[in-house]
Amino acid sequence: MDGDERPSSQTSAYDDPGCAYCPTTVQACRQGESDTRGPGFCPSKVCPDTIRDAVGHYQDPTILKVAQVSARIEAEGYCQWTRVEEIVQFARQMGFTKIGIASCISFLEQAKTLSAVLESHGFEVASTACKHGSVAKEEIGLRDDEKIRPGQHESMCNPVSQAQVLNAAGCEFNIVLGLCVGHDSLFFKYSDGLATTLVAKDRVLAHNPIGALNLADSYYSRIWGPDRPDKTPNKPKRKVK
Repeated sequence: MDGDERPSSQTSAYDDPGCAYCPTTVQACRQGESDTRGPGFCPSKVCPDTIRDAVGHYQDPTILKVAQVSARIEAEGYCQWTRVEEIVQFARQMGFTKIGIASCISFLEQAKTLSAVLESHGFEVASTACKHGSVAKEEIGLRDDEKIRPGQHESMCNPVSQAQVLNAAGCEFNIVLGLCVGHDSLFFKYSDGLATTLVAKDRVLAHNPIGALNLADSYYSRIWGPDRPDKTPNKPKRKVK
């Protein structure tokens, strides 16, 4: 046991969990092994009470069903089903009948295909594009020089309304298709139904945002901030002791 490993009954040297730094040779939570094996920044050591409290939420029948169906879908389609197929199977096993699509207006062709696919499986579908309502960006306080194309009308993305329109339509499960960073956050906040992401927008990387992380030390080194370390650290930076 090294200096970062200690039983969960002892006080951790870290105040925040740092799973991102857990070595692939450890990952005790995957193995179901003794909690003495995880590093000091393991959530099992940093916040064991929070974890125990969270487990209690699965006693709620709805939460339990979502967790169970998600786990079954993961196993049944593991490395076989596309995410579209997983969404279809999840919605079916959850017993949902009406699905919403919250799409960026630039993804309407894909939204049309997705809607048709869902309908082919017997679901009712409602869809909303981000620009619906044609609310000018000036109405939320943006200046003309803060727009993509100054000097002309530019409609704001309207994720709050997207969520509320789908709520009013009775959608039980909503699919986010290419909403901008932050706009997707607002959609999730206001969606009454469960929501999942099918596409995370990244125009530069053909909507494959993980590419920037995979190439962080080469083509996309520009993602680093001014305090870039000489070598990627193996432990979280912040400690309380």
